Amino acid sequence: MAKTKKQSKPQRPARDEFELEEIAYQLTEAFTEKTEVILSVWKVDEQIQGKVAKMDGQTKLIHVEEKYGDVRKVPFIDILAVSSVSA
Repeated sequence: MAKTKKQSKPQRPARDEFELEEIAYQLTEAFTEKTEVILSVWKVDEQIQGKVAKMDGQTKLIHVEEKYGDVRKVPFIDILAVSSVSA
């Protein structure tokens, strides 16, 4: 009986401690100042744009309030980049 080849799952891009700290700093700043951000998220095709409504340290989820009041919960570890929305 032939063994089936194990399907390898795509690996999340590795980030060092400095990159993770920078993302955390940018999210905290956006949350404090209530500014809109654009998030690039692993395995999500479109970027997520909105205001950081909550940063849950227990579940490690970032709650982003989008344009029409919808809230998306994004795992912190999946956030690849944070950029501010130019007014």
